[in-house]
Amino acid sequence: MATGKETLLKVRDLRKSFGRREVLRGVSLDVARGDVVALLGRSGSGKTTLLRCLDFLETADSGVILREGFQLADFSRRIPRSVIRAMRLRSAFVFQEHGLFANLTALQNVAEGLVTARGMARDKAERIAMAALEKVEMADRADAWPSQLSGGQRQRVGIARAIAPDPDMIFLDEPTSSLDPALVDGILDLLRTLARDGRTMIMATHQIAFAHEVATRTIRLENGLVADETAR
Repeated sequence: MATGKETLLKVRDLRKSFGRREVLRGVSLDVARGDVVALLGRSGSGKTTLLRCLDFLETADSGVILREGFQLADFSRRIPRSVIRAMRLRSAFVFQEHGLFANLTALQNVAEGLVTARGMARDKAERIAMAALEKVEMADRADAWPSQLSGGQRQRVGIARAIAPDPDMIFLDEPTSSLDPALVDGILDLLRTLARDGRTMIMATHQIAFAHEVATRTIRLENGLVADETAR
């Protein structure tokens, strides 16, 4: 349980089923500002579903999410779109695969969300996007199309897109799982840098050694439940 720091996220008894299969069976957790939470567990334990529910890419069946002490989502009733939008504007999601738009350059991929979701002027959005690309060491490929980038480079652009709006919280779903082994270390080094910068992150990962090195807390899921939790 996070203590001594501002709590950004409280989750209580979150449940989610797909048909008859209950994937989340009552997950509760707290996340404080600056926490790096690693979700561990076998495939099918509920890690990805939990992340997607926390960022409203999936709708939980029941449970409560409290964000930053005032944005409440109670899945026992219909959640207004305005609440979901307010919560999602304060977070970002990094997918297993980069999810870049093939018809946009690296710079445009990072800037587009700032323009369309946040109403930012394009010139300002592109300045912020370039700064984010510099942070992930991709500024020299700003004009490249996704097809011209390696898998690791595309994932770096995906991470740049996540940090560009300066979110309170970043969700990462197995960010190295789709990469060739030779590319994994570069992404892990980048995540180490984000952790040192104080970014609040919740990541699902199979990189056990990395999780224990970087995470302030590790949470192991088993059969849709929190089996154990370790803090350092």
